[in-house]
Amino acid sequence: MNLPINQIICGDNVETLAGFPDGCIDLTVTSPPYDNLRTYGGHSWDFEGVAQQLWRVTKPGGVVVWVVADATIDGSETGTSFRQALRFMEIGFRLHDTMIYQKANAVPLTHNRYEQQWEFMFVLSHGAPSTFNPLTIKCIHAGRTNPSGTFRHDGTDCRAANTPKDVSETKFRFNVWSYEVGNMKSSKDTIAFKHPASFPESLARDHILSWSNEGDTVLDPFSGSGTTAKMAKHNGRQYIGIEVNPEYCEIAEERLRQGVLF
Repeated sequence: MNLPINQIICGDNVETLAGFPDGCIDLTVTSPPYDNLRTYGGHSWDFEGVAQQLWRVTKPGGVVVWVVADATIDGSETGTSFRQALRFMEIGFRLHDTMIYQKANAVPLTHNRYEQQWEFMFVLSHGAPSTFNPLTIKCIHAGRTNPSGTFRHDGTDCRAANTPKDVSETKFRFNVWSYEVGNMKSSKDTIAFKHPASFPESLARDHILSWSNEGDTVLDPFSGSGTTAKMAKHNGRQYIGIEVNPEYCEIAEERLRQGVLF
């Protein structure tokens, strides 16, 4: 079949992906339903089927960003996130990076534990990633000179750790990314909030910029309100969204038409 570029496909993701050719996707940025935290209209999904299809359709050097968290049942977190990451590795993916999505304005849930503020962002790659466009931050010591130093090696033997050098203006971002979530007052895109769990546009954008290039094809097999598709479109990538819930497909299509960014 011809790849359905720049479309939101309303249907089962495993059945839809089964019709795609091998090695056709450069990047997937997605967030599946977490355990039983939300029903998403009562639709179930097949993790094993999705994982196998993602391995097949991802190009060598391509990346899958899997944003996921765990439910707490009878006082214990399920650990589903870990099992999914390990299963991806068994299928053949590399676990290139275990990143953290920190919610800057997380809502307290009053557990008998510290409040949950983050989710996993597993960066899985089909071989070594062929694209990495690192996002950077300003070095707080830019313009200064790092002193030399030593570190202890093999007991009492100390060796030079570095030689003096000027601090660069910028450095790579760290792998904990913080975003505000669910803030309708500051958002121009209120359509997204018709979906119960849309993730921040800036999260999707930052991964799209990091792991793909202009013209690449970006997939979201749990498209929901279309955040990944929208950010792929606005950053010069082609997109494919797959969503089983017709109501969410309509939300995604509406967002793709409006052209408004956070």
